[in-house]
Amino acid sequence: MTMNATKPYRILGIQQIAIGGPDKAALRRLWVDVLGLEVTGTFVSEQENVDEDICAIGAGPHRVEVDLMQPLDPEKRPAVHATPLNHVGLWVDDLPKAVEWMTANGVRFAPGGVRKGAAGHDICFIHPKSSGEFPIGGEGVLIELVQAPDDVVKALGGPCGSGA
Repeated sequence: MTMNATKPYRILGIQQIAIGGPDKAALRRLWVDVLGLEVTGTFVSEQENVDEDICAIGAGPHRVEVDLMQPLDPEKRPAVHATPLNHVGLWVDDLPKAVEWMTANGVRFAPGGVRKGAAGHDICFIHPKSSGEFPIGGEGVLIELVQAPDDVVKALGGPCGSGA
């Protein structure tokens, strides 16, 4: 497969890491009590089978979320606790263009499409496994693409094609 070299989007940096476990209280002991991360919010979703604490490292556009997650029901999917490093989130300057280009170039996306994420940004996920129809996946890693707000785009690299 030959990919079109001109991409209509830029990956700007790490937006989040998400860590899952059977009990987020154990995760909080390390990440909040020992390492000192600030809990900035919570997110509970039946559809996503998740109860999470949203924590933060850094500030402003350099802030990185660390989401501490446990399943609402350990028997249901998605199994947010089945892999301790659940997913990595990447800031992208133009999520719709990125999804369109990646799909046209064989990237497999997880079900659910573009939707609002826990932090209120538009998100979607690159599937951890490729398929016959879509030969590019995360090779075992779930990758979240997150639409960067304007201040993050400006701070981390400017608009696509700007050379900044």
